[in-house]
Amino acid sequence: MVKPKSLGHVVLRVRELTRAESFYTKILSLDVQAKIDDKMVFLTSNSESSHELALLEIGKNAPGPNPDGVGLYHTAWRYSSLEELRKLHKTLIENSIESGIGNHGISIGIYFFDPDGNEIEAYYELPKTYWPKENIFSGDYFPDGLDTELNTLEKTQ
Repeated sequence: MVKPKSLGHVVLRVRELTRAESFYTKILSLDVQAKIDDKMVFLTSNSESSHELALLEIGKNAPGPNPDGVGLYHTAWRYSSLEELRKLHKTLIENSIESGIGNHGISIGIYFFDPDGNEIEAYYELPKTYWPKENIFSGDYFPDGLDTELNTLEKTQ
């Protein structure tokens, strides 16, 4: 068996390409790498990758994701620091985008939806040296009180 190097990209079907592109460039600050015939756009978060996300327009009347069906649950964007995650959370609040906070023990995530109902997680993960030896996704030991801080901030806005 041959193991892949990594997951390269995800393609999401969207109703309106312009609206989706605006969301991902404004909220997540992704950069547009290329477009194909006003039907597809390729986005990246770093200059080392051709793209991590592609958006494909399929039409304004297309049904949204089915939360009771099989398929993709969410995409996850990893942030380099807690401060970056705090800044994103502020951006979500400023743009009236509802979000929820998830403390996963070794990471903390902010969950929200794009205009087409695709769920997104933005997260910061602790360095591996801080991980417990067992049950890395259980526990409530995330440092800095960020989950409490973000939940409190969200409720006061």
